[in-house]
Amino acid sequence: MAIHIKGARWFLAIVCTMVLAAGVVAVRQLPAIGAGGLLHPGRRHVAVAPPAGCRAATFAGAGVQLQGWRCDTVAPRRASLVYLHGVADNRSSGRGVIERFVARGFDVVVYDSRAHGESEGKACTYGYFEKQDLRRVIDTLAPGPVVLAGTSLGAAVALQEAAGDPRVVAVVAAETFSDLRTIATERAPFVFTAGTIRRAFELAEQEAQFDVDAVSVVVAASRINAPVFLIHGEADTETRSDHSRRVFDALRAQKRLILVPGAGHNGSLRAEVWDEVARWIDSVIPAA
Repeated sequence: MAIHIKGARWFLAIVCTMVLAAGVVAVRQLPAIGAGGLLHPGRRHVAVAPPAGCRAATFAGAGVQLQGWRCDTVAPRRASLVYLHGVADNRSSGRGVIERFVARGFDVVVYDSRAHGESEGKACTYGYFEKQDLRRVIDTLAPGPVVLAGTSLGAAVALQEAAGDPRVVAVVAAETFSDLRTIATERAPFVFTAGTIRRAFELAEQEAQFDVDAVSVVVAASRINAPVFLIHGEADTETRSDHSRRVFDALRAQKRLILVPGAGHNGSLRAEVWDEVARWIDSVIPAA
């Protein structure tokens, strides 16, 4: 009996050692897991055809080819509007924007952000390279004023580009984050320590060749001269409304912020909110 007990204890000790070793390995892998999650959001492929009146288009971004749709207005032309989707999404979420604004005198362009949809790119950098892509897309538009509209990631990219592009005359930004380091830290799993998060950022910067702290919508907001309409859900727990409030406080030009009661993340752009957006855009760019 004693032999059996000793054998059981020996086996249990081995198992505990293996579990402990596996735990140590797992903990060491957490920064790499965090960096991967940041840079490589799920890629959702486009499964729908272009809306009526739109055609497929390829745009040359900053070292990547971007796939999208061009949609020409059927009314007297007022301006161009570029819609930018959120993280792990694609251009198809812009179908409602196309239907609404093509009829109101806007040429509309929607495209898959780098590392999303059908576009090239191995990493999402949350505006660091995406704003350069957007600038190149704007270069292809017909001369005239440009309106940028985006949600979540797309909102952050639109605001970062507007800070340095005088062609942008208005920005509609729903559920933006204020800066990448803050939002990524807030969304990190509870098992990630401060040290794990710091190392994850370092690995992400090395892999994607970008500067995490340069992705700051708040800093960009202080340099925007165009009117900005911010929208955020009051019940957003993924990107809290404090992010939009900080951006709003940093804006120096004409600005507006509405908080949508009961709306969570990706839920603030309800039909009645789009109606309000359309009226606001009309005040910035009057109809012909």
